[in-house]
Amino acid sequence: IWRRMYIYRWFYVMLLPVLVFLVIFNYLPMLGLRYAFTEYKSGLQPYYSGIANFVNMFGLTELGKLKSQQFMTAFTNTLYLSIIKLILNTFMAVLISLLLNEMKNIHFKKTVQTIIYLPHFMSWVVVASLFKMILSESQVTVMDPVTGQAVVDAAGNAVISSTGVVNALLLKFGLVSKPVSFLTSLSNWRPVYFIINIWKDTGWGTILFLATLSGISPDLYEAAQIDGANRMNRMRYITLPALANTIITVFILNLAKVMNLFESVFVLYNDTVRPKADVLQTYTYRQTFGSGTPSYGYTTAVGLFRSVVSCILVLICNYASKKVRGRGIV
Repeated sequence: IWRRMYIYRWFYVMLLPVLVFLVIFNYLPMLGLRYAFTEYKSGLQPYYSGIANFVNMFGLTELGKLKSQQFMTAFTNTLYLSIIKLILNTFMAVLISLLLNEMKNIHFKKTVQTIIYLPHFMSWVVVASLFKMILSESQVTVMDPVTGQAVVDAAGNAVISSTGVVNALLLKFGLVSKPVSFLTSLSNWRPVYFIINIWKDTGWGTILFLATLSGISPDLYEAAQIDGANRMNRMRYITLPALANTIITVFILNLAKVMNLFESVFVLYNDTVRPKADVLQTYTYRQTFGSGTPSYGYTTAVGLFRSVVSCILVLICNYASKKVRGRGIV
């Protein structure tokens, strides 16, 4: 072994910076998990408290019942938002891939592909700012550009318009009587969140499915066409079965990341929709930085719980991957 290491010594030298990086930024921070079993009584010096943070997390004491309610709300919201988003994004990616695959004009196809890929490269901060302007419910009085006075209707009332594009169109065509609260309503926030995610991520998700579709032999389609199969039958019996393994694989791989939901929610949610939008990472952020006295021990315990759940999901996905693909993901 030492002889082989000497022969390939320069490869080990090249590996060394990466190894040092991993140790410093990935493994050394794991020592901070010990703070999950501590509390900061004075705000500076932690003291050992055993599993008190976990007891409070699950509401096993009177003191921890309020925190437990908030924690369970964030936990269920995390699972709900992540899984529904995963299902919708996968479904839309498959649907768009099938539609793109049916396009015969190669130039138009490439143009459409480029357009639907572009949102993926925008940061969530930009996306959130864009949709907050589009979906704004703020109202302004319409002013006459000539006289500079407010425009009035037949009844003598000032004409009010919305600053958001969507609400302005809804009001113009009489579909609503007042602006709709898209991002500040408990009933509307989740559908809007899913739509924004579909708009941003679906185009990128089509890459794998289009690659699979391009690998299907044209002979299969020609044979099916000779046998009298129409387009829908060819899609049903050739295209979809060929995509099935890729769909399952992508779904399994993304399922292991359902607990890592933060940025997309953080830039879109607000206190009004917190019961429907708060997830574990935003809950942890708020408990750490949004309160007068940061509870570092408790938030570390929440983070440790999230990591354990993520690890369990990875192991489940790895087992499922072995059953479906014949090999694991780790």
